[in-house]
Amino acid sequence: MECLQFLHMNKGEGETSYAKNSTLQMKIMLEGNPLLEEALNGILYNNDNNNFPETMGIADLGCSSGPNTLTVVSKIIGIVYNSTRKTGQPVPELRVYLNDLPWNDFNDIFMSLPAFYKRLKEEKGKEMENCFVTGVPGSFYGRLFPRKSLHFIHSSSSLHWLSQVPPSLDGEDASTALNKGKIYISKTSPPSVLTAYSLQFQKDFSLFLKSRSAEMVPGGGMVLSFMGRSSGDPTTEDSCYQWELLAQALFALVSKGVVEEEKVDCFNAPYYAPSVEEVKDAVDGEGSFIINRIEAFEVEWDGDLELETNSSSGIMCCETLRMMSRGERVAKTIRAVVESMLTCQFGRNVMDELFTIYSELVDDYISRTRAKYINLLISLTRKS
Repeated sequence: MECLQFLHMNKGEGETSYAKNSTLQMKIMLEGNPLLEEALNGILYNNDNNNFPETMGIADLGCSSGPNTLTVVSKIIGIVYNSTRKTGQPVPELRVYLNDLPWNDFNDIFMSLPAFYKRLKEEKGKEMENCFVTGVPGSFYGRLFPRKSLHFIHSSSSLHWLSQVPPSLDGEDASTALNKGKIYISKTSPPSVLTAYSLQFQKDFSLFLKSRSAEMVPGGGMVLSFMGRSSGDPTTEDSCYQWELLAQALFALVSKGVVEEEKVDCFNAPYYAPSVEEVKDAVDGEGSFIINRIEAFEVEWDGDLELETNSSSGIMCCETLRMMSRGERVAKTIRAVVESMLTCQFGRNVMDELFTIYSELVDDYISRTRAKYINLLISLTRKS
């Protein structure tokens, strides 16, 4: 069961859409802004006599859709523009590539581009007519762009998704399933399950780095942000417990006769939250990049309600979010991300009940402990 066949964020602008339920991802992107600015300025000023490149290739990998997509692009363009104002250099011609899997809601992105271009020119002048945004469908676990065409790459909340479920776990026969009763790594998962996930991450992340190395100019940079964990133990709650609760919700439906137990036993998430050391090992092993900085920060499961979000921006407004329980907010965020996968395995008709149960389980868990994710933030430079 390959990730490419079914993974996409919920489309459109409905109540369960990613566009309306991505406050958490916005919070994570905002945490990375200082490093984003540092990395971009390092590229721009890494030229003799501060000569900016005449043209810049910029890619956002795993861009998804909704208001977050063009927010990070606007931030990147703003950093480039402000740097040119300080040095008196002309604004480079900007080639901006938005990448995600082919089933992403690119229509939503394309429809928002006219307003985006108009705002750019109003805020920054006619020079912004030399900014060209393009959609690039395809998996970032492989080549996407011509050789040496990119100067900067950004990716947020995407690289924890694997290219596929580890092959040794991807069986159709429940009798031979290695991870029965679970849908991801758990305290009770056999060691072979932990090993399979770790090996799949190393294979995928190394291929990601190799592909970007070919596409990037020497001295180019990347800022990557994705879910990780706080220790070497992949069964720590901050790396996997959201999946544990989702498995419990599925088995609640099994007990009601709504979902077949065999289908749960055969399902495993194409996801992995690596440790800092695993990321370092993959970068060192592939050999094309230098790590400038790698850090981890915590983020609450239900994000940050203090973000200035509102209905006009597309994200569900804070007043609406405050009326929900914390479990409901978490369930909406998770549903917007994983529903396409779960629908493929268990059917669309059980989704409402599943996430109602899930929200109740999350509420109970949050009442007893501090529920947090660990997010890894990494800045890399392409070796010369």
